[in-house]
Amino acid sequence: MSTNEPQSILIVEDDERLATLTQEYLQKNGFTVGVEPDGRNAISRIINEQPSLVILDLMLPGVDGFTVCRTVRNEYNGPILMLTARSDDVDQILGLEIGADDYVSKPAKPRVLLARVQSLLRRSTMDVDLSAPVSEVEQTLTFGPLVVHNSRREAWLEGNEVELTSAEFDLLWLLASNAGRILSREEIFSELRGIKYDGQDRSVDVRISRIRSKIGDDPIHPRRIKTIRSKGYLFVKEV
Repeated sequence: MSTNEPQSILIVEDDERLATLTQEYLQKNGFTVGVEPDGRNAISRIINEQPSLVILDLMLPGVDGFTVCRTVRNEYNGPILMLTARSDDVDQILGLEIGADDYVSKPAKPRVLLARVQSLLRRSTMDVDLSAPVSEVEQTLTFGPLVVHNSRREAWLEGNEVELTSAEFDLLWLLASNAGRILSREEIFSELRGIKYDGQDRSVDVRISRIRSKIGDDPIHPRRIKTIRSKGYLFVKEV
């Protein structure tokens, strides 16, 4: 994408006033923004239009946000930012489990929403690692049958591409490029989301679980990505 070309955002929201206000705010910050109030229509628009990012509300006419996310995830690789109830952990966890990249609680403050949008877009388009101690040249890491390629943002297991969301790839690369070193939840959270860990957010744990299943790690007794009690996570170099 040209650096001069505005990035596109599709807001899937049936609250017309909220959608319009959000659209106008994001447009003022340089984005091309479309709005879709219906869940079923949103599915076809996301797949056909391939926007740079989707802002997805959960409560929608037609089909709900969970169904939209689950349906498009295999055909849309861009970031999905889900809007959830302020304190509904179940919605947040389920959203992450079906492929959302991040979430913001409603009502979302415009600056908070913009910061999350910018962070997701920056991560999904960058071709350099996430502050990891890996040389700029070393963009491919190999661990037995698992290969992680940062500049192409791809992972391969036994020659087959691993389907990862943008956020899952970011986390996998962060762990893999720090193989042999324990990363705390605080470090991971700060690096990937750009905000301090509040001690309760479970998004990292949910993504770790999803990544394990996708890279062939044992979810009950993991050997590649280990949980180190009271410390964090360790990506093991040799299994």
